[in-house]
Amino acid sequence: MTQLDRLPTKADFAHVTDWVFDLDNTLYPHHVNLFSQIDRNMTAFVATLLRLDPAAAKTLQKQYYRDHGTTLQGLMIHHDIDPNDFLEKAHAIDYSVVPADPALGDAIRALPGRKFIFTNGSVKHAEMTARALGILDHFDEIFDIVAADYVPKPAGDTYHKFMSLHRVDTNHAAMFEDLPRNLIVPKALGMKTVLLVPRNFEYEFAEAWEKTTDGDAQVDYVTEDLTGFLTRLVSEV
Repeated sequence: MTQLDRLPTKADFAHVTDWVFDLDNTLYPHHVNLFSQIDRNMTAFVATLLRLDPAAAKTLQKQYYRDHGTTLQGLMIHHDIDPNDFLEKAHAIDYSVVPADPALGDAIRALPGRKFIFTNGSVKHAEMTARALGILDHFDEIFDIVAADYVPKPAGDTYHKFMSLHRVDTNHAAMFEDLPRNLIVPKALGMKTVLLVPRNFEYEFAEAWEKTTDGDAQVDYVTEDLTGFLTRLVSEV
């Protein structure tokens, strides 16, 4: 039996009072590929900043992402850039490609307790995306990269900062993410962990080293259908 076959029951999450969701490729499915626009903007930013051709800029951008968790963190460390300028330019994208998802909104609203967006992006990006999905009003707070002092997940200090700020009891919390490495700390802290994967496990847009394997002990559940997964937690299935 694969992790994808492990369907949750309402009882499995009955203790959860705080629901924590990553944003990109989690609250909307991978095939929307909104992040491809951000990726192009980040490459253009690196190319302009360092006067590199697009291919060299993309290679360096990905290196910073792998080494530091975000391209932004790498640029701040190595080139002392203005993070707000970077975030503004990176998130200058077309949000109309994100389809409204009323069923997801209904499922999130029905969850008992508080709901958070915890993202390595900006509050503005999270608000624009969640508004396009039609789910923004169902969240209590958004914790972004600025609130994290620009230190991205999976850094342990960033999770602790989020938990402390919002007084989250990790033994009564669940985390939903699309990157396995971002679930290591939540699992160690006692949270229920759910990994979102593309439909049919097709990782067209993911780096090979980001993909889940059978050895990912930090992952309690895997799903390609967030709405269906959440619906099981609030219905008498």
